Amino acid sequence: MFDSRADSRLFTYVCMLIVIGVVMSYSLTTYTILLYNYSKFHFFERECIAALIGILMMWILSQTNPDRFFLKIGFLLFFFSFFVMIIMPFLPESLATSAGGAKRWIRLPFISIAPSEFFKIGFVFFLAWSFSRKFGKSAESSTRTIAQEILIILPYIAVFLIAVFLIAVLQNDLGQVVLLALTLVIMLIAAGGSSGLFGILILTSGSLATIFITISPHRILRLKLWWANAQDSILTLLPTRFADYLRVDNLPEPYQIYHATNAIYNGSFFGNGLGNGVIKLGFLSEVHTDMVLAGISEELGFVGLCVCVLLLVCVVFRILKNANRVQNDVYYLFCVGIAMLIGLSFVINALGIAGMIPLKGIAVPFLSYGGSSMLANCLAIGLVLSLSQAAKYSKP
Repeated sequence: MFDSRADSRLFTYVCMLIVIGVVMSYSLTTYTILLYNYSKFHFFERECIAALIGILMMWILSQTNPDRFFLKIGFLLFFFSFFVMIIMPFLPESLATSAGGAKRWIRLPFISIAPSEFFKIGFVFFLAWSFSRKFGKSAESSTRTIAQEILIILPYIAVFLIAVFLIAVLQNDLGQVVLLALTLVIMLIAAGGSSGLFGILILTSGSLATIFITISPHRILRLKLWWANAQDSILTLLPTRFADYLRVDNLPEPYQIYHATNAIYNGSFFGNGLGNGVIKLGFLSEVHTDMVLAGISEELGFVGLCVCVLLLVCVVFRILKNANRVQNDVYYLFCVGIAMLIGLSFVINALGIAGMIPLKGIAVPFLSYGGSSMLANCLAIGLVLSLSQAAKYSKP
């Protein structure tokens, strides 16, 4: 039986998203199955197992007493995932699977785990625990200068920079770093940081992102692909003299964005029907992972996409509602951080597919194929469900 004190609506919304994700993992993997000669249910079986484990994990965590177990689970998650990410580059290929020249997965029997997915949850916990101790709602926090605030957050910036090195450099995944940076800044403001500190952190994050982009040919290519698709729309808004100066010729063809937006267009209002999409037939190899929203739009149409968006919005809303009603600052900040991880992941992915920002390779929570992402997000929701027992609701 579901604990009546936990947020049953949040549990239901997440389960609905998981079911949609499992169904799409079967429908959108046709080409990959044929290309690698997998069995018909190869991806479906694995995603289904991850989904069942994830749902069971959420239910178990929803029954736990947060005052007894939350800090223990949070510290274990943070330190263990951090340790695994540090040793990953030194592990042999038989234990650590490489992709794009970077080791991102730990190979276990029957499953491969991406430690960075779990580190994101642990990092949010670490920030929630730390910020609640350093900032808070006392009168002293309102009288601090920006210099004092910077001194307070320097240790956390150091931890973040280590994470940047582990994820952006060793794993060549800048998208996850951008997500963590935005989450850190928002959690800091929620903890009581000033608007001046917010501006400094945004400027610093932007500068670091620029540096990491310029030193990576792969990221420069993604930027060129985005500009090749976006420049006509943007430059028409500018005077001809400036438009001609900013226009870049002979850019590579932005085939990913082109096929993704074409799939959205072809899906129209009601879609082509489940299993009848064309984009998955070799046009986009990542359609069941990073491009899942394009696949959903083509097969389920605007209506299906709206259902997914509405469910994700409801999930974020329920998490923030619980955050607003818990009395413990650590619980509050953790819920805010998890809401930002889920919400920003969706927004960044959706804007990238629509061609509004460069593609980041960030999965859509609960919808994109991937056991690690599914389990990590279910773990996060399970902890939020546990914390929701401490929420003070004026209405049932």
